Amino acid sequence: VNERATMSEIPAGNADNGAKLFKQKCAQCHTVQAGGAHMTGPNLHGLWGRTSGQAPGYAYTKANKLAAINWNEKTLFDYLLNPKKYIPGTKMAFAGLKSPQERADIIEYLKKETTA
Repeated sequence: VNERATMSEIPAGNADNGAKLFKQKCAQCHTVQAGGAHMTGPNLHGLWGRTSGQAPGYAYTKANKLAAINWNEKTLFDYLLNPKKYIPGTKMAFAGLKSPQERADIIEYLKKETTA
């Protein structure tokens, strides 16, 4: 069974909704602002187009470094469904988001908040 989405399967995201979801589900471990601190998870500013395991100053698992995933809307959509399945060996404890709309909303928020 192919669990990877095609771009046409990703719903349009709502950044305002994504901000609320990020605060509820992601902000305990991640920051988004430029120069923001790493927490349990890495700061996500500059995420788009970056290769997994490459945020400077964050101690990634070998699995994240070796996965060599280029982060974009599609790869993040798939990753957020089930991070441990997408990158076996990741230390990200988040179980994932089953809702395609919630994933799209968080992605839309991240597109707005993590770019220069």
